[in-house]
Amino acid sequence: MTLLIAIIIAVLGAVLGSFFNVLIDRVPRGESVVNPPSHCTSCGKQLPPGQNIPIYTYLAQKGKCRSCGAKIPWHHLAVEIATPLLFLALFLVYGVESLSFWKFTVMFGFLIPIFFIDAFHKIIPLVLSVPMVVAGLVLGFIQSGYDFMNFFWVYLLPALGLFALLYLLALAWEKFFHKEGLGGGDVILIPAVAAFFGAIHIPFVILLACLMGILYFLLFIRKPEQAFAFGNFIALAAVIWALAGEPLMRSVGLI
Repeated sequence: MTLLIAIIIAVLGAVLGSFFNVLIDRVPRGESVVNPPSHCTSCGKQLPPGQNIPIYTYLAQKGKCRSCGAKIPWHHLAVEIATPLLFLALFLVYGVESLSFWKFTVMFGFLIPIFFIDAFHKIIPLVLSVPMVVAGLVLGFIQSGYDFMNFFWVYLLPALGLFALLYLLALAWEKFFHKEGLGGGDVILIPAVAAFFGAIHIPFVILLACLMGILYFLLFIRKPEQAFAFGNFIALAAVIWALAGEPLMRSVGLI
C-alpha cells in the first residue's frame, strides 16, 4: 500500500512539474497558462500527447524539439524530476495522513515555480504569491483546529506583522538610499511562507534564508552595489525547514 501511494505521488508530482514549467515560462510574459496548449516556444508547433509526457519526452528527444530541433530549456527536466522527489520526501517525513504533508505539498507547489521565475527574471509574480498567502492562511486555520484565536496568534498575526514590517523597511530603504532594497515580491513572499509555518517556525526559516543569502553573496558576488534575487533563498529555506525543521524541533521537544 505504501509503495502504491508513493508511485501515485511520484506520477502526480511529475505531471504537476510539467505544469509548473508552463507557469515558469508563461507567467513572466503575462501569457495564459491554458491557451494555447503546450507547444514549442521556438517553432510554435503544438505538442501531441505522445510528446508531452513528463521526464520521458525530454530524455527521449534528447532535450530538443522533434519538429525544429531547438533546445528545450534544461529547467524543464529539472522541475519535472525535482517536484516528485520533493513530494516523496514530504511523504516519507509526514505520511499522507498528516495535514502537514498536504500543507507543505501546497506550499511547494507555489515555491517551485516562484524559485525558478525569481532566478531567471528576478521577479516574484503577485499572481503566485498572493494566492499562496490565502492558501497558507486557510490551511493554517484548519491546522489550528478552527480555533480563531489560536489561528490569529499563530498564523494570521505573524503574516500581517511581517508584511507591515517589511513594507515599512522597504519604503525607508528606498527613501534614504534612493534605490530598492528588499524587493516588492519578497515583501509578499515572506508573509506567505509565514502563513504556512506559523509563529514558531518562521524565525528559523528567515534566519536560514539570510544565512544562505549572505554565504552566496560572499562567495559569488562580493559587490555591495550588485543586487541579487533573495526570493530563491526564502523558497529554498522554506523547503529545507519543511523537510527537516518540524521533525528536528519535535525530536528535541520544542514543539
